[in-house]
Amino acid sequence: MEYTVNRLAQISGVSKRTLRYYDEIGLLRPERVNPNGYRIYGQMQVDLLQQILFYRELGLPLEEIREIVKNPGFDREKALEEHLTALLQKKRQTEILIYNVRKTLDSMKGRAIMSDKEKFEGFKRDLIKENEEKYGREVREAYGEEAVEASNRKLAGMSKEEWKKQEDLSGEIMETLKAAMAEGDPAGKTAQKACDLHRQWLCMFWSDSAYSREAHRGMGEMYAADERFKAYYDRIQDGAAEFLRDALNIYCS
Repeated sequence: MEYTVNRLAQISGVSKRTLRYYDEIGLLRPERVNPNGYRIYGQMQVDLLQQILFYRELGLPLEEIREIVKNPGFDREKALEEHLTALLQKKRQTEILIYNVRKTLDSMKGRAIMSDKEKFEGFKRDLIKENEEKYGREVREAYGEEAVEASNRKLAGMSKEEWKKQEDLSGEIMETLKAAMAEGDPAGKTAQKACDLHRQWLCMFWSDSAYSREAHRGMGEMYAADERFKAYYDRIQDGAAEFLRDALNIYCS
């Protein structure tokens, strides 16, 4: 079947303005343009639009979607399988949060008792999922499968108090690191305090046997080398990840 912009907008739920924009940026070109100026979309464009919407649902920016779907090696079947896996994971996380919200409401109304651990279960699972998606491959390569799984189990088992403590430590690390950068000395007292706070924070996720000075130093190297970790610390100011790495090299020596 073939569709005009109006008809494709109706069946897809995507506005005509958006479809025209996708055409302008080269993301979704019509199959042809009639002499009267009407854009005509065929089956190939319909399938591609579905793919684009899947990627948008997963939060990918348009520029990245264009690079993926325009790649000569793009495999639609493989992409759909990956979408299904991601959506099932998202569904499980949503179901956990729905359960937690319902049980919290029941608890507030006196219909059920909810432990503090249960209240934070969904948020902890979200954090584990987010960490796996962002950094899982790199961390597993650096520290091994068993260490990462042990860390995830430790995070999943955190109490309300432990959860708050790690959040407080995380904020204190950033504030102390910011103050240390103002002093400008990775070997200074403030910088080394930031490193010790970072050790305490790490040990809330790592098992006692997993922590070592060498492993801690390796984290600093990864923070400075990986753009995603670097961006997290560079929110303080440019160069924060490298400053922390240098301070950890001293702390761990």
